[in-house]
Amino acid sequence: MIRTLIIDDEPLARRAVRQSLAGPDDFEVVGEAGHGAEAVAAIGTLRPDLVFLDVQMPEMDGFGVIEAIGVDAMPLVVFVTAFDAYAVRAFESEALDYLLKPFDDQRFARVIERVRRQIGTGDGPRDGMRSLLGGQGPLIARGGGSAHLIRLDEIDWISAAGDYAEVHAGGRSLLIHEPLTSLETRLPQAAFARIHRAAIVRLDGLVEVRPGTHGDGVVRLACGAELRFSRRYREPIDVYLTR
Repeated sequence: MIRTLIIDDEPLARRAVRQSLAGPDDFEVVGEAGHGAEAVAAIGTLRPDLVFLDVQMPEMDGFGVIEAIGVDAMPLVVFVTAFDAYAVRAFESEALDYLLKPFDDQRFARVIERVRRQIGTGDGPRDGMRSLLGGQGPLIARGGGSAHLIRLDEIDWISAAGDYAEVHAGGRSLLIHEPLTSLETRLPQAAFARIHRAAIVRLDGLVEVRPGTHGDGVVRLACGAELRFSRRYREPIDVYLTR
């Protein structure tokens, strides 16, 4: 069982998380806390595997809770908040996910699966996050008052969309207000490669390469997408295949 603590100063918000956890049979809610000081005490006493943690609370906010416990000693953290402005700071605090209120069942289910994968690795929160992200932070897509954190290990491929880049990750597509050329410079070259002027792929997602007659060709990804690569950008594919 994944022992879970819910921390939020709003009773209705705590109830929403508790109700969402009623479905999965491998999560056990071991307690609730309504403010920061109570949260620190509950974490020390109950020693949960996971906390759903509000950001804005009286006296001590969610980041204060992490500081009081210590990042190394914190259980897995999923921030739950109505504000997207804390997304980057949440990642810097090594939170596993950032859930915006109000959330729907589909979004909560993705959080649950992420927690299961993380607990299944046997890593601590710090080491687990670093291994999943390759030491780099997530991409952030904003829209409709929400902020979506996209971990690098979730990305299948990225396509150009004018002044934007469209990130295809785990069956969803999200726009980032940054051109593909700029985004390319921020991605680890060992893991991602531009294969066309309008496409970047995660290299370990390649499952098939079909060469053409002029140095170009088609790649098939584990997600099922088939993309053309041009002769100009073929070298990273050849290098990866010979590793």
